Amino acid sequence: MKTDLQLKKEVTEELDWDPAIDAAAIGVEVREGVVTLSGHLPSYAEKLAAEHAAEKVSGVRAVVVNLDVRPTGEFSDEAIATAARDALQWHVHVPADAIKLRVEKGRVTLTGEVEWGYQSKLAERAVSQLRGVTGVTNQIKMRMRPAPNDVVERIEAALRRHAEREAKHISVSMKEGTVTLSGRVGSRAQRLAAVGAAWSAPGVGAVVDDLELS
Repeated sequence: MKTDLQLKKEVTEELDWDPAIDAAAIGVEVREGVVTLSGHLPSYAEKLAAEHAAEKVSGVRAVVVNLDVRPTGEFSDEAIATAARDALQWHVHVPADAIKLRVEKGRVTLTGEVEWGYQSKLAERAVSQLRGVTGVTNQIKMRMRPAPNDVVERIEAALRRHAEREAKHISVSMKEGTVTLSGRVGSRAQRLAAVGAAWSAPGVGAVVDDLELS
């Protein structure tokens, strides 16, 4: 098992490795495997990148993000709203007409109703990368429809296609449109692949990620 000191060193190195992150602006503290990131960053996208970088490091149990977003330059809420609307309109897989957005002090709130769970995630990702955005609240709901009786089997089959060995260690259950994933995976990439497979299944309105990194 890695010590907290070793984890701090590796998280710091991972932040420095990513060219999209200003590692010098981020403080790293580790206690019992829990990483805390603190500091001020110029974009919400960089904040997300820092969080994901810390999660990549083997041995990290959890990440606490105390990073403030302070955009460089002046961005009015009206300008951000226009850019966000354009981003949704241009994204081929996002039903922009079904999504409404509100911007307050740089924070974008998404509402509406979509057919598929993955569309909600794509909409959130699209606006997260925009200049001036300080945060995103995703309140998009999925239009409820009956899930196929074999939806769990479909998700398990998708997991096997992505990584057959890791799929053996993942348990899938579903209740009232919510899929719960439990078990162990070897990396954050495998974790994201498992969650993505669950979101892509028909009738899935929420995904609970109880997967642990081994």
